[in-house]
Amino acid sequence: MGYKCNQCCIHCHVNAGPNRTEMMSSETIDLIKKVLVLYKIKTIDLTGGAPELHPEFRKLVITCREIGVEIIDRCNLTILTEPGQEDLADFLAANEVTVVASLPCYEEENVDKQRGKGVFEKSIIALKRLNKLGYGLSDGRLKLNLVYNPQGPSLPPDQKALEEIYRKKMSSIYGIYFSELFTITNMPINRFEGFLRATGQLTEYQNLLEKSFNKRNLDTVMCRNLLSVNWQGYLYDCDFNQQLGLRPNCKLKHLKDLLQNKLEILDMPINVDSHCFGCTAGSGSSCSGSLQ
Repeated sequence: MGYKCNQCCIHCHVNAGPNRTEMMSSETIDLIKKVLVLYKIKTIDLTGGAPELHPEFRKLVITCREIGVEIIDRCNLTILTEPGQEDLADFLAANEVTVVASLPCYEEENVDKQRGKGVFEKSIIALKRLNKLGYGLSDGRLKLNLVYNPQGPSLPPDQKALEEIYRKKMSSIYGIYFSELFTITNMPINRFEGFLRATGQLTEYQNLLEKSFNKRNLDTVMCRNLLSVNWQGYLYDCDFNQQLGLRPNCKLKHLKDLLQNKLEILDMPINVDSHCFGCTAGSGSSCSGSLQ
C-alpha cells in the first residue's frame, strides 16, 4: 500500500522508512475491489512499509470483509503503539484480520539490533494487547502468526523446531501466545543487499543460497499462486520482483488490464533472476514461511 513505515530495519527489502512518501491512490484501491470480485479472489495480503499508515487502510479492510475476502495484515507490531493508532488492535480484531507480525527473535538485544532500539519492548506491549483481544489463542478465531528473519547472511533454522522454542520462551517469559511461526529467508536486494555489500558478505551469501538450492521447493514457491501489486497498481510475480522492477513477460501489466480482458492469470510466465535462490534454498521460503 506504500513504503512509509515507522521503522527502518536492516533486512527490509523495500527500503521502507519514516521518510518514504509513496502511497497507493484512491483510484488504485477502488480497482482492487473490482479485481477481487471479478476473479473471486479469496485472500488479500496487505503490506508496506506499514500498511496501517495508509489513510485508506481501514476503508480497504472493511470493503474486503464485506465481500467475504480473508484479510492478512503484515504488521510490524510497533505500529500498534504509535500515537493515533491506539484503537488499531481493536479494529483488526473487530474485522477478524489475520495478523502476521515481525518478531525476529525472542530476545530484546537481537530484535533491537536488527529493527531499532526500543522495538522489542513495544512489540511485547503490542502482542499482549493482541492476546487480550483473543489473537493467538487456541480457539483459532483470530490468527496471530509471528515471523522470524535471520540476523545476518544465513538460512533460517528448521521452522517447526524454532516454533517450539518460540512458543516456550514467549509463554514462560512474557505470557504471550501465538498461532504459528513463519521462518523467512532474507533477500539479498535493496537495503539488505547494501548491508551485505558494505560488510563484504554479498558474494558469500549469494553462493550460500545457490549451493542450498532445493528443487522440491519449485512446486510450492509463492510466485506460482500469488499476484503482487505495487502502490501504483502495477503487477508483479512476487514482492521481490516488484522491488527489482522485474515485470511479468506478458500483456498483463496493471490492475486495469485484469478488468479489461479477464485474461487467465494462472498462465502468466514467471520472471526469475539470481535472487530467486532465496526462496528455493534449504527448506524454502515464502510469505507463509518454510515450504518444506
